Amino acid sequence: MPRAKKDAAKKEDWNYEGAIATIEQAIEDLETGELPLAEVFDQFTQAVKQLQQCDQFLREKQSEAQLLIETLGEDAG
Repeated sequence: MPRAKKDAAKKEDWNYEGAIATIEQAIEDLETGELPLAEVFDQFTQAVKQLQQCDQFLREKQSEAQLLIETLGEDAG
């Protein structure tokens, strides 16, 4: 079961702003055209993973915000 603990630690260390910075750096590196092909694929793979995490994070926050809005509407009525 150490894997679950490791995954939980990774999730706690992750943050949206850091992920965006990583993606932006990968884009800059890829745009130079100076990376070896293997590195291009590695950078692209990491950027896609970061984008997926960002998307999931934003969806979760959107759901939380919607729930709060609904709760506020119920309290007002």
